[in-house]
Amino acid sequence: MEETRPNGPEWARLYEVAAGQGGYFSARQAQEAGYSLPLLAHHMKRGRIQRARRGIFRLTYYPAGEHEDLVVLWLWSEQAGVFSHETALMLQDLSDALPAVYHLTLPAAWARRRLRVPESVRLYFADIRAPERRWVGNVPVTSPLRTLVDCVRAHASPEFIHSARQQILERGLVSPTVLQNEWRRLSLPDF
Repeated sequence: MEETRPNGPEWARLYEVAAGQGGYFSARQAQEAGYSLPLLAHHMKRGRIQRARRGIFRLTYYPAGEHEDLVVLWLWSEQAGVFSHETALMLQDLSDALPAVYHLTLPAAWARRRLRVPESVRLYFADIRAPERRWVGNVPVTSPLRTLVDCVRAHASPEFIHSARQQILERGLVSPTVLQNEWRRLSLPDF
């Protein structure tokens, strides 16, 4: 069955998309709801929406939420990115990491793309399977185990790695056996 495109702009449809993303939406999502770029410009002039960055907008009167900057970056990645490494540590309260940049993993195939990477972003390229993903608020993050493994491989601060490993075990996010087996399988150093 072919999906029909709306005859005109559907504010309720756009609002529903934006509401699931902290009040933000992409130009592509707006077009899917029947909003052309000139119509978006019209609504920006009227103050109904604001431009967050190129191709990403925000409903002006939508309540502010947590991690809005991450939602914007996730939409920049065309919803393909997953927050990882030290950013995932922070989002999941696995350590005291307060990264100076956001760590975002994009699909491996994206490594060949020419991207205008936002200043505050460090990119990684890997295919992250569904079991290795979680949601924190409106953004996807790598699972605790995947986060820990990524941080070890990226030589993150040993104190962050130690803290994350302790949190994972104390909170029962991964069983000690699974963690130990993963460590051995990947030939990761013990600490």
